[in-house]
Formats: sequence, C-alpha cells, structure tokens
Amino acid sequence: MPRPPRLLLSQSYYHIMTRGNNRHTVFESHEDYLYYLDIILKYKLEHPFDLYHYCLMSNHTHFLVKTNKASDFSTFMKRLSLAYFQHYKKEYSWVGHLWQDRFKSQAVGKDVYFIQCGKYIELNPVRSGIVDMPEHYQYSSYKYYTEGQKNHLLTKDFLYDESGLNELSRQQNYKKMIVDEIVTANYLKPVWGSDYQRYHEERKMRYNLNQK
Repeated sequence: MPRPPRLLLSQSYYHIMTRGNNRHTVFESHEDYLYYLDIILKYKLEHPFDLYHYCLMSNHTHFLVKTNKASDFSTFMKRLSLAYFQHYKKEYSWVGHLWQDRFKSQAVGKDVYFIQCGKYIELNPVRSGIVDMPEHYQYSSYKYYTEGQKNHLLTKDFLYDESGLNELSRQQNYKKMIVDEIVTANYLKPVWGSDYQRYHEERKMRYNLNQK
C-alpha cells in the first residue's frame, strides 16, 4: 500500500520525530550524541530553519521547529539522517536500515501552549526514568532555557521573553512551568496545541492538500 503524501508547509511550526528502525538504539555513546548535534549544526547552516527545542533519546529524536522553505527542510532531514547513518555504519559495522522509515512531522499551533510543547519534549528523559530532573540530561535544550547555556543550534522560543521581567525570573519560571493537560492530551493527534489552533491548522492542511 503506498504511503500517504507528506504535508510539510513552509513558514510553519512542527514537532519532528525520527526513530531507530524497530526501536533500535541509534546513540550508543556520548560521542554519538555529540556527532549528531555537530551535523545538525553543519546542515542547518546550509538549510536554515528555526529550532526552538530538542531532545535526543537513545533510540529517537524530537525537534520543535519552524520551517523556512519546506522542501529545504526535507533536504536537511535527509542529509542529517544519511550522514549519521554513515557514521553509525562505520563505527559499529551496521548492516541494514538504521532509521524507521521517514521522519514524522506533527503540526504545532502558534499559541500560548507552544512553549509548553517544547518543555514537554525536554521532559522525555524524566518520563522515561533516565534522570530524576531534566537538568541532569545532557542532550536536550532544557538548560538553554533554565541556565542560559549557550547553544548555537537554537532560536529562542518566541514566548520565552514574555515569561519574566529579567533573565533570572524567566529561567526560574521556565523551571516551574506546568505542562497543561491540553498539551499532553493532544500529543498523538495530527496537530499539537489548543482546540482553536488545532482547528486552524487542520483547515490550513486541508486547503493545501486540495491544492495538490
């Protein structure tokens, strides 16, 4: 059965996820994570887009992004996955597929829940029991928002500056932020966000599908 066409729009917000084939571990070592982050930076410079939040887990990855040009972002993802596959193949004598099919893209509404979606992504290691606190995990954007850690991959979440009067208060408020049940309840739906934004994004998707 043929795969349904991907709808990825320019100048739009998405939760992007890639997963190891059959949930296989794709990051075996600290150096693997660092290599993956390095090639994100390399190809992101050649195919610009905004990356607001991310989390790399041992067998899958999460990005919260805004595309620039949709086709260019798809090229970025292809190059990223292929480059990391070549690294993994060389390091571990891997044979066969490393990634499970193509990357998944879930539309995200640009509303007050956007920053919560980002924090929800960063809390993956806590929900999985890998760490007790998100700041103990090295491979996410969490400490960029809570400790001011420099990160050349990231564009600051557009809601972050509204969360406090100064940098310290913003960092503290981000730590205290509770992820609303609207975010968690909509996590697996085609659009992630408030009911209004989900309606708006679904209309936009239907319109663009009809234009094809």
